[in-house]
Amino acid sequence: MRYLMRYLPLFALALVAACGDSLGIQASAANKVDTVSMYALSKTPVATPSAYNMSFGAVVRTDGFTAFDFAFDIDSTGRALLLPTGPLKLGRLSGFQVSPLAFDSIRIAPSGRYNLDSALVVDANTVAIAQSRPVTCPNGLPGAYYAKLHVLSIVDSTRRLTMEILDDTNCGFRGLQVGVPRS
Repeated sequence: MRYLMRYLPLFALALVAACGDSLGIQASAANKVDTVSMYALSKTPVATPSAYNMSFGAVVRTDGFTAFDFAFDIDSTGRALLLPTGPLKLGRLSGFQVSPLAFDSIRIAPSGRYNLDSALVVDANTVAIAQSRPVTCPNGLPGAYYAKLHVLSIVDSTRRLTMEILDDTNCGFRGLQVGVPRS
């Protein structure tokens, strides 16, 4: 019994280390910051990418492709908008929250309080955190993807938004730093 009590903490530590995280998955993709451009949904050619798919970590077209997490548009009053799926009538699935922190200071995505129902009005220097549509992770459990974004510019004449984005393409992970996330 003394032997077991003496080595039990070491055994428990080895077991935790061998199992990885509690969800049974480990991150495989390194997070990196990309600079991307999106074009407004309205008054731009249909072939221009107007949306972002967080599981791919890429801008996408919306014609015939609804697997995206948010889109960009400029409304009739000239406001630039990032639209999660709710306001696009695609279900209350993805969402945003504005961050008071600088882009580089955001290290982990919050676990709640994402606005699923309305557009996010943005301008140059807006910083936000995005949550994707629900997905099934490789371990079979429900999850989501998370990203932080920083609007760099909005050009009214071309109806183009340029942003830097760090999209964690590891299902269920909330880490928003460069490199392979640990959480």
